[in-house]
Amino acid sequence: MSQRLILFSRYPTAGRSKTRLIPALGPEGAADLQRQLTEWTVFTAHRWQARSPQTKVLIATSGGTSEDWQQWLGAVEVQPQAEGDLGDRLHQAFQAAQQAGKNRTVIIGCDCPSITPDHLTAAFQALETADVVLGPATDGGYWLIGLRQPQARLFQDIDWGSDRVLAQTLQAAQAADLQVVQLESLSDLDRPEDLDLWQPQPQLSVIITTLNEAANLPHTLASIGDAPVETLVVDGGSQDETVAIAKAWGAKVIHSPAGRGRQFNQGAAAAHGNILLFLHGDTRLPPQFFNHVVQTLQSPKVVAGAFQLQIDSSDWRLRWVERGVRWRSRWLQQPYGDQALFLRRDRWHAIGGFSTGPLLEDYRLVQQLRRQGQIAIAPAAVTTSARRWQRRGVLQTTLLNQLILLGHHCGLSDQRLANWYHH
Repeated sequence: MSQRLILFSRYPTAGRSKTRLIPALGPEGAADLQRQLTEWTVFTAHRWQARSPQTKVLIATSGGTSEDWQQWLGAVEVQPQAEGDLGDRLHQAFQAAQQAGKNRTVIIGCDCPSITPDHLTAAFQALETADVVLGPATDGGYWLIGLRQPQARLFQDIDWGSDRVLAQTLQAAQAADLQVVQLESLSDLDRPEDLDLWQPQPQLSVIITTLNEAANLPHTLASIGDAPVETLVVDGGSQDETVAIAKAWGAKVIHSPAGRGRQFNQGAAAAHGNILLFLHGDTRLPPQFFNHVVQTLQSPKVVAGAFQLQIDSSDWRLRWVERGVRWRSRWLQQPYGDQALFLRRDRWHAIGGFSTGPLLEDYRLVQQLRRQGQIAIAPAAVTTSARRWQRRGVLQTTLLNQLILLGHHCGLSDQRLANWYHH
């Protein structure tokens, strides 16, 4: 079946967004709440889309240009809402979806902070047999409506904005002999008394770079588990089963020219989280990593974080490497990329992202961050593959890494350093 998920939202403009909340929050505060709720809903929709990658997600917009929305939310598809009252706009959206060949369409607003990916899955599953699916709202309206085909009568003679919307819609569906499934009742955030429903939610995007990582990627993705994150795999042209594995695990796959800095930048540009975590394809995250990330970034002095390092080998010499990494990270605040660097999206934008040279993209990023504040180390360790040390030898790899850094500080070109490193 061909499906579409549509998000109805208004551009966060002071004085025109969440107007019923202006007495409590002021024009700017109400607009900021609109921004937060929209970002959270878009993030939730894209987490759900990872389970159903064939489903198109569209934002039906009110206010702002397409460029405004894409500059704000990144790579999203937007379409202006039709003219008229809410019923007219909903009906036109369902009609447009049908004309595009969609035979199951679900529409949600961006003012119900309790929506989860499971709710969206349940809505589309209900439409396999039902004509209409509704998500009842506690204020007498609905937070979700889904149809198999447009039904104009569901949007006629409805007292929009009142506590009679759901009841009138159900009456219209009964009169039209339509089969209806109702989901869980949730609360919209429309009135000052609803404000306790919302606390700003951390939105974490895990960005994984890969190049022929079929052997390691399943373990990396398994370490993410069911954490409430958006997972993106940015592949640099793998010739093995890496891409197929990423899709099978429900990750969003992005294709990029090879180069870790370039791949990370491309993944960050497509991510929807307000926190970005950069992960190598052969590195596994620790249990409770989500909580560690959020707690580490809570201090206003902290501009970025990383994890401790554990190397996946029983070689006793690598325990000394781990101790050296622990000392360098904590006392010099110089974690490297294999420690899963994480930071807020606005910080990443402010420093211009990763460099796109052949190496040292993580080192350069960390140097920039150190000039802005503290880089904190979370009290847990990622586990990374030992293949680098096994391929060259522990001592040789350690010495080469130091030689590369020395050459960099002596002004040698990246290309020359890359030749040393690879050959």
